[in-house]
Amino acid sequence: MKIKFLFLTLLFTALSFAQNATISGEILDKEMNNEPLPFATIVIKETKQNTATDENGKYSFSIQPGSYTLVINYLGYENKEIPFTVVAGETKVINHTLASTGGEELKDVVIEAQVSREKETALLLEQQKAVEIKQSIGAQELSRKGISDVEEGLTKITGISKVESKGLFIRGLEDRYNNLLINNLAVPSNSPFKKIIPLDQFPTDVVGYIDVFKTFNPNIYGDFAGATIDVKTSQPTKEQTKISYGVGYTTNNNMSDFLLSEDADNTKSFFGFGGQERKLPSGYGEIPAGRINNDYKSSWNVNKIKSPLNTSIGISHSGKFDIGKNNNKLFYVFATNFDNKYQVREGVDRTFSQGQGIYDNNLTKKQFKFQTQASTLLGLQYKADRIKLFYNSLYLKSTENLIQDQIGYTRTAVQNPNEFIRLNQYEQSDYFANQFFGNYKLTKDDKHSLSGGLSYTRTKYSQPDRKFITGTKISETEINTQYGSNNLLRQFFNIDNNFHMSGNLEYNLKFGKNEDNLNKLSFGYSGFAEYMVSKFRFTFGNPNSGSAPYDAPVNDIDEYIQNDIANNFLSFTEQSTAEWKTKVFQRADGAYTNLLLNVNEKLEFNVGLRAENTIREYKYKSIVDPITNPYRKKTSENLYILPSLNIKYAINEDRNLRLAVSKTYTKPVLFESLDINLINADGTTERGNSDIENSENYNADLKFEVFPTNKEMFAATLFAKYIDKPIERTVQASATGSGQTITYYNNKNATLFGAEFEFLLQLSRINENLEGLSFGLNTSLMLTEATVNKNRPGYFDTFEKRDLQGASNWLLNSDLKYEFNLGENCKNTTSLVYNVYGERIYAVGIAGNDHIYEKPFHKLDFVWGSNINKAWDIKFSVDNILNPLYKRELGEDSKISIDESSLLLQSYKKGVGFSTSVSYTF
Repeated sequence: MKIKFLFLTLLFTALSFAQNATISGEILDKEMNNEPLPFATIVIKETKQNTATDENGKYSFSIQPGSYTLVINYLGYENKEIPFTVVAGETKVINHTLASTGGEELKDVVIEAQVSREKETALLLEQQKAVEIKQSIGAQELSRKGISDVEEGLTKITGISKVESKGLFIRGLEDRYNNLLINNLAVPSNSPFKKIIPLDQFPTDVVGYIDVFKTFNPNIYGDFAGATIDVKTSQPTKEQTKISYGVGYTTNNNMSDFLLSEDADNTKSFFGFGGQERKLPSGYGEIPAGRINNDYKSSWNVNKIKSPLNTSIGISHSGKFDIGKNNNKLFYVFATNFDNKYQVREGVDRTFSQGQGIYDNNLTKKQFKFQTQASTLLGLQYKADRIKLFYNSLYLKSTENLIQDQIGYTRTAVQNPNEFIRLNQYEQSDYFANQFFGNYKLTKDDKHSLSGGLSYTRTKYSQPDRKFITGTKISETEINTQYGSNNLLRQFFNIDNNFHMSGNLEYNLKFGKNEDNLNKLSFGYSGFAEYMVSKFRFTFGNPNSGSAPYDAPVNDIDEYIQNDIANNFLSFTEQSTAEWKTKVFQRADGAYTNLLLNVNEKLEFNVGLRAENTIREYKYKSIVDPITNPYRKKTSENLYILPSLNIKYAINEDRNLRLAVSKTYTKPVLFESLDINLINADGTTERGNSDIENSENYNADLKFEVFPTNKEMFAATLFAKYIDKPIERTVQASATGSGQTITYYNNKNATLFGAEFEFLLQLSRINENLEGLSFGLNTSLMLTEATVNKNRPGYFDTFEKRDLQGASNWLLNSDLKYEFNLGENCKNTTSLVYNVYGERIYAVGIAGNDHIYEKPFHKLDFVWGSNINKAWDIKFSVDNILNPLYKRELGEDSKISIDESSLLLQSYKKGVGFSTSVSYTF
């Protein structure tokens, strides 16, 4: 009922904008042989009503009858004022060819028009004109809100929320239900634990704009149910150089006591070039054979330091060359960014015994994370009369040094409340992508055209020498320890993506009698192939005769360990199993056709069909196999026939009604489908499942939207999904009930019904004294139901029907913006940004226990930015002002008796962050 009421309210608001006269026209570019001029600004002088020309140079809006002045302007061009009179019911056409001011070189205005797509007004116009349902965010909005990375930026779009360490949730669906393109080309993830590249590794400086497709079109891959995200890298547009520097301080994180691995406490690691000393010693050989080897270069010691401020630096330069007699241009851009940060997380860390109602582990946890991220982009762009070519080379590198201390008891051993576990972990990912793409007009009128591209990517992910120390804490700095069990466990895990190749090719035919609204028929192909090898080896510190318990300073324990090795009290023996190595080959080939049909000026159909064939070949060995045995093989091949229909009905110039229906599928995250056990010293493990199948998704959306001005919009969307065999996270049941294992499986089915509401309002509409203030809000409301597959192996689910794992019933994003000038040369913007998501199931409950829930997290940020003399940009931001407690809890509806007083399983605070940055452009 609430959804219905809100929908009717928005509909009534939309109708209040009704006008009874229309003005439209086309703006041409005199400097480019009268080609259409996109994104020129059109203003009614007397009312300040405004819009912008679309990509074809056309504009249209409604006004009340009367006499007015039409103002046309574009950067570097003349401002043109055209008086006109319009009467009720009239449609007046005003065309104009805009010329250069002549006093300033335009630096290739057509290319300049492209960068306008990074502006909020241009992207809003594109969203209005598109047939498909999509939303976009550009460099301008990212900058205004002080957003430093793509992941944070996407949370400002309707239905998207960010979850700590789990990436983006879109429409309540986890990371596995999303897909990522870069410049419309498929790319792999650089982490086996994420479906797509962690987008916090993309600094906004390398991004032009981002399209988010929540509905399916045949020219994108069928592997998604939440959204397909297409990141458009920043393309060179003009000659300039930019240098930026920033610092940040987070309460309880920076300038506080911090633990850092001795191997990482150096200048080399500060800039992200450490980790070489953590490699598996060559003495273990290329294949596990139970060898003993003590030749490790990495130390067990940890240094106690004061964490410095977070820092960031960026440099970019773009320019152009003239080529040939026709003065064709080759533009180039080079951008490099680097940042590091220090994080401290402290709170409880508990697990419940399966079916017993008591804690299995009851620990407090403190983490110290030192992270670095670096990116480099090289872009080239060539444009001639009928051809546009682009080349991008993108390199991303991230590292994380983690020290984690856990204190309490494990495996229900309440009698030992001072058990101590230290994890010392280094993680690194490298991502190198090369892309070549473009389009060509087969005929001068662009009625026949080709577009396509190729991408080649290499990735590498590694966790070398992930190691544990265990014992009993006897003071703030000392532990009592003895060799054996999981003490001195060392793990070496890496995944090499030997290659990932993708490509697409599309032919477009435009036809029809109405030159302003041509129909378009497309035929195309897009596909990718990739080959990955994962290796997981581990060694134990085995006690020899003569070893005994001893006391040692935990931060300086390496000397004790090395002495015991020298005295033959201890040796490191590899105990890797036949599961140590797996090989994965994946391929997807999709052929499609798509028809955009303009039935009339109001009604457009976009109907298409994609046939996508997927192959997954998994080579592995079972834990019971001899290591020298040949590989077993699992192969799955699926042919998906994926229809889609998008209908857009333009009620008038500023109101649309849209309908979209489609079928898609979902592949699991890589680790979810690998039979690998990642073992922790506290007895918890995470294991993949190679028997997981792809999900199939059936989707429907109905959307109503209003665009009163080029800076305002109202939208309401109803959507529904049916998911066959959804992939979900659960706790695996064990015979003893001790030692929690997180794993993944296919459920029977799930349904999701939801509504999204969004509006962007200029507050001057309410009162002219509020000029410069705007308010934006979007929210999603969802109802989900998952039905358990009782026939699956290991079925122990507590509830037969429940919410879909990972889905929030609601989420909300909002921001209040104020733009003002301090003199002619100082433009300022302040934004207050708020995000929150509702409770969601983190892991499905089994054996009588309720689910593990991730609780709502409220985030409030403030950003102030100032542009001085068009050269200096200064930003100041306060992040996570409310500083709430992040929590995971066991639900209150367990079917067994819970004997513990608290259901809290994990908690920590992120701290309040203060940061400032300055950049200079010349």
